[in-house]
Amino acid sequence: MRKEYDFSGGERGAVVPSSGKTRITIMLDNDVLEYFRERADSHGTGYQTMINAALKSAIDRSKNAEEPLTVAKLREILRQELHAA
Repeated sequence: MRKEYDFSGGERGAVVPSSGKTRITIMLDNDVLEYFRERADSHGTGYQTMINAALKSAIDRSKNAEEPLTVAKLREILRQELHAA
């Protein structure tokens, strides 16, 4: 390994956009996060993927029921998911 490298001719690499997804920071209750991590380990998938699926399911149920998706309703759905496991 060299002691010095010359990056004067370097170019920034292309940023590959993620189709249909956006990176965010979100605060979740510890028990919710623990539930999805444990469930993801047992199913061999990612916990963020499972959280995304649960949120999509909540949206679909809300659309079918023609009710707005509120924070209270979302919490209720997440609690139902936690108790179902």
